[in-house]
Amino acid sequence: MSLEVVVLAAGQGTRMRSALPKVLHPLAGKPLAGHVIDTARSLQAHRIHLVIGHGAEAVKKQLAAEDIHFVLQEEQLGTGHAVDQALPALDPSSHLLILYGDVPLISQATLEKLLAEVKPQQMGLLTVDLPDPQGYGRILRDDQQEVAAIVEQKDASPEQLTITEVNTGILAVTVEQLQRWLPQLSNNNAQGEYYLTDIIDLAYREGTRIASVQAESAQEVEGVNNRLQLAGLERAYQRQQAEKLMLAGVTLADPARLDVRGQLNTARDIFIDVGCIFEGQVDLAEGVEIGPYCLLKNVRVGPGTRVAAHSILEDCDLAGDNQVGPFARLRPGTHLEAEAKVGNFVETKKSHIGAGAKVNHLSYIGDAWVGEKANIGAGTITCNYDGVNKHQTQIGAEAFIGSNSSLVAPVHVGAGATVGAGSTIARDVPEKALAVTRAKQLQKDNWPRPVKKSAE
Repeated sequence: MSLEVVVLAAGQGTRMRSALPKVLHPLAGKPLAGHVIDTARSLQAHRIHLVIGHGAEAVKKQLAAEDIHFVLQEEQLGTGHAVDQALPALDPSSHLLILYGDVPLISQATLEKLLAEVKPQQMGLLTVDLPDPQGYGRILRDDQQEVAAIVEQKDASPEQLTITEVNTGILAVTVEQLQRWLPQLSNNNAQGEYYLTDIIDLAYREGTRIASVQAESAQEVEGVNNRLQLAGLERAYQRQQAEKLMLAGVTLADPARLDVRGQLNTARDIFIDVGCIFEGQVDLAEGVEIGPYCLLKNVRVGPGTRVAAHSILEDCDLAGDNQVGPFARLRPGTHLEAEAKVGNFVETKKSHIGAGAKVNHLSYIGDAWVGEKANIGAGTITCNYDGVNKHQTQIGAEAFIGSNSSLVAPVHVGAGATVGAGSTIARDVPEKALAVTRAKQLQKDNWPRPVKKSAE
């Protein structure tokens, strides 16, 4: 039996106080609805139907994919009406899971339990017990403790309001069941809307059993209605990531001060200090140490590497046993061979730094190839841009570049060559040669310094 998923994402989200559609607000660097879609994909859904309304074009632009079918709900007339808009596109022989674009932490394991309850004469309903159920629809059970109906907060009696088991809105049915029940929905309620939850009463009346499954935690099924709730779920998500990392053998200086905004793959004996951010796909090999307040985005860090405080690494590759930072910036296209060092206040871009080479202080190395064991002194700049085009600098193995030097690309410094401090090199330097371009020092003894003129 194939599975289809309907994700309800048409609401405006007025309490977010934002021009951005609610389901596009980011959690861990990904739109809220993106988390829900990824979970649906993990269930091997045949097709995902995203019901959109407010900000429909923006939602389409950001979430479009081959397996996403967009369904426009032009008028927001309730959850039942939203699902009804998708009904014509559903395969009558499929099972259907209904999710919400603003409930990002729902887990694959919970949904698998829910889907296991779907049968021709049975549907699945996800519920949760809350100590404070204010605002949620209450689960009504019969004398045999079977689910019989759901009553919304505004329609509930005082006695019903004392019930702590509430509806999450997430349910699983067969499409055939839904085809029977949706046409029977009424908007005769306090909101004047077509409630999807009313299908519970319809199912019960016709003898279809409603099998309830409990969510493992309230946060798993919590929706986002304002920025305060969004911040709370962000920290809950990050805590989950921190716990997974620690169980996998990573030491975190403080699990509460970590942000994973993508996929972080780790090996054994890794240490991550406070305030670090990981974006995109980051791979950390065994024995890596990441100092405080670093940002790593789409980076592979080889074994034994140490990244010191306040360093930024993006779209780069470190072979292993490297030292980076503090306050280093490795821009896209940087590759460090084994034991290469990039020190404090050094910026690299689209450069290959050879094995054992050192760029220790206050330098810019862009569009460059640096040979193994080369030493680049403080304040060195590769002048790679002529105002129109970028050019490459090549520095041979074991070359020594003196401090405060400018290498005007395209230029080649041969293996074992030396560039004297303070030089501007615009022509190739042969292997093992010395190149110095300093101006002659002018000196005047007993030279009188200028003094300020007195005010007249």
